Amino acid sequence: MRKFKPVTTNQVQVQGGFWGERLGLNRCVTLPIEYQQCKMTGRIDAFKLDWKPGSPDPPHIFWDSDVAKWIEAACYSITTHPDARLEKKIDYVVKLISEAQQEDGYLNVHFTVVEPEKRWSNLRDQHELYCAGHLMEAAVAHLEATGRREFLDVMCRYADYIVSVFGKGRKQKRGYPGHEEIELALVKLYRATGRRSYLDLAKFFVDERGRSPHYFDREARERGEDPVRFGGHDYFQAHLPVREQETAEGHAVRACYLYAGMADVAAETGDRELLVACRRMWKNITEKRMYIHGGIGSSRFGERFTIDYDLPNEEAYAETCAAIALVFFAHRMVQMDTDRQYSDVMERALYNCIPAGVSLDGTRFFYDNYLASFPGSHRFTGQKPPVRQEWFGCACCPPNLARIFASLGGYVYTQTTRSIFVHLFIDSRTTVQLAGQQVTVTQKTEYPWDEDVQFEISPSVPVTFTLAIRVPGWCEAYLASVNGRPVKSKARLRKGYLYLRRQWQKGDRIRLHLTMTVKRVESHPSIRQNAGRVALQRGPVVYCLEEKDNGKGLNDLVLAKDSVLVGKKHSSGVLSGIPIVRGKAKRRESVSWKGTLYRPSRTRYQACKITAIPYFIWANRGEGEMVVWIGEVV
Repeated sequence: MRKFKPVTTNQVQVQGGFWGERLGLNRCVTLPIEYQQCKMTGRIDAFKLDWKPGSPDPPHIFWDSDVAKWIEAACYSITTHPDARLEKKIDYVVKLISEAQQEDGYLNVHFTVVEPEKRWSNLRDQHELYCAGHLMEAAVAHLEATGRREFLDVMCRYADYIVSVFGKGRKQKRGYPGHEEIELALVKLYRATGRRSYLDLAKFFVDERGRSPHYFDREARERGEDPVRFGGHDYFQAHLPVREQETAEGHAVRACYLYAGMADVAAETGDRELLVACRRMWKNITEKRMYIHGGIGSSRFGERFTIDYDLPNEEAYAETCAAIALVFFAHRMVQMDTDRQYSDVMERALYNCIPAGVSLDGTRFFYDNYLASFPGSHRFTGQKPPVRQEWFGCACCPPNLARIFASLGGYVYTQTTRSIFVHLFIDSRTTVQLAGQQVTVTQKTEYPWDEDVQFEISPSVPVTFTLAIRVPGWCEAYLASVNGRPVKSKARLRKGYLYLRRQWQKGDRIRLHLTMTVKRVESHPSIRQNAGRVALQRGPVVYCLEEKDNGKGLNDLVLAKDSVLVGKKHSSGVLSGIPIVRGKAKRRESVSWKGTLYRPSRTRYQACKITAIPYFIWANRGEGEMVVWIGEVV
């Protein structure tokens, strides 16, 4: 069923443009900062297993996962940019992890030194399998980066032990993780080793989830606890077997890790019923439960999905990790069906919600990603202030950002033996085997700021294959040419991809022009929070208004229907070279309201101008109000 395979990270060199700059910061600034944070907070040294009962600050139940994600990010980084100093740090941490493994293969810091008697006693809450999954992913990345097996062998020992613990055997546990992640990790491990038992265990975890009687209830009673938690089994996506679930429920990160794992299992086993379930979850998320910036999970109470069309702005959660998990899900779906509905969402999250999660200098992070912010109100809502933090007690997001950035090259292309698909427009270069020949594909672009993407095709000898290029759903007008000759595109467009099949020769050039106008985007009428409002978007980039440019009272601004909005590149500061949207608007006057809270409607509106900046840049120039959805006069 897996029709295609992604061109891997080590085959793609991101060179310049938007992502060249971001990935450089990730490599040179963010990764070193995260290593230091993991050292200072005790996460790395916890693998020395020298914590003693009664000592302060015991290793937390998910510290292993933070370190694992840092290793994974660092390994992807040295894959494309060799760095002896960084590799030495990786080797040091891998050695600590290897030495922390127990004789039976078990590997978890918390349950080795803090609560050894509680191993596997609380799958629902304690993150053992989640941590194992992240360590497995890190080991696969380490193998790809170094060609060495020492870390992989450690994790295979752990995986073999887990295979012995879980299953349908008489003495095995018929449990599954409360926080999904190991499902997709086991499939990665299977692909790296060829060991079928890892794929079988991933399938077991997927199939066992949600069956009655519920495993989480049984283990809770064995602990002497009330099985009810976080409002029910739907928080863990365990309210029904996964093939029967109709809507995306519960903790958004867990959900999309599960759906990504389901897609992987479906791809490897040919399970069409499971693929149908994946498509059903995808449809519910992207048509009824996703924010315009690609964020998911609208409630901070449980970091979860709520109901269809419930997408509050100022109280939004939209955890950075959840947007990353959505990209993982989308990327797996597009391997089975090259339909732009998947790559469009992947792009939406990658240019909006995800990059907002780290500051422009690469040093500070957002956990949640609001679509409106009013400083001061956060003290009373349980929200974090609209300022990026250096680190978090629950620090899942920073290393997750680092690893998706470092591995970004692996999301650009998909291939078969005789075709290559372009999902993302990134200034880059890759060399792949097509139709038995070596072919180099080079992209030159300043996307998403500029409208043109240039491709150069250089096969070792003339060769016939298909190049399929995504035409984004946001683009209403585009032009394509090969060696200067226009392409009659309508006949070649299938599921949003422009198919170009010919005998390619060295130096062949394709030009794709994607017309970028500033668009007003409206939301479904059932999204009550956006009634009478529009958002601004240019290309794939969603814009917002900040107090820095527009003063206070952003919710009193309204756009007229005939207001012309123009995107023009800024010339200085952090916005240098970035298109800024400007236009005319009106603002409700507030002077006459002094000493009055309510009165008959007679307020006048005054003409003003607005300036909108890309959403991901907000909160880089100080605190202040921010809105994505702007009032509009009918």
